[in-house]
Amino acid sequence: MTDKEKYFVHATSFVDDDVEIGAGTKIWHFCHIQSGARIGKNCSFGQNVNVANNVTVGNGVKVQNNVSLYEGVELQDFVFCGPSCVFTNVLTPRAKYPSGHAGYKKTVVEEGASIGANATIVCGHRIGKWALIGAGAVVATNVPDHALMLGVPAQRKGWACECGVLLPETLECKKCGRKYEVAETGLKEKLSRG
Repeated sequence: MTDKEKYFVHATSFVDDDVEIGAGTKIWHFCHIQSGARIGKNCSFGQNVNVANNVTVGNGVKVQNNVSLYEGVELQDFVFCGPSCVFTNVLTPRAKYPSGHAGYKKTVVEEGASIGANATIVCGHRIGKWALIGAGAVVATNVPDHALMLGVPAQRKGWACECGVLLPETLECKKCGRKYEVAETGLKEKLSRG
């Protein structure tokens, strides 16, 4: 089996040279994967997705329709990007005075985080593990692990379990039973001491 037989690319999509794509990944209609992109295993890219030069995407990532991952964006394992969510990579862009690579700010979306439809992620920030960004939110700050972020500008309005359920004040998930405690980076799961 050749490398290209290990993943699927729809005939309407373009994959440049010097791209790595992991086994089981599916790239659907009208996508463009640019040179230097590194994509993990078992990912799914919906219609009209652009993965720019040198972008890194982990394993099990789902990117829905009409999303552009610009240079400087890193998606870790199991990140979800809802339809038409937006990433930026320059804080003060000017068409007449392009900054090029020197002006790109890094944005890291950590393991398991989900970004809702039409949300905007301003570059240069970290989205914490298992964070949940609501549809239409505008994220202009770092986001703690497990934080539920809503609004414009986005503010923390609660906490989310790894399984996606919103947590009550006890920080104990009613669906999966995970228990959390507040930590320096947001929430962390309590380890069973029994």
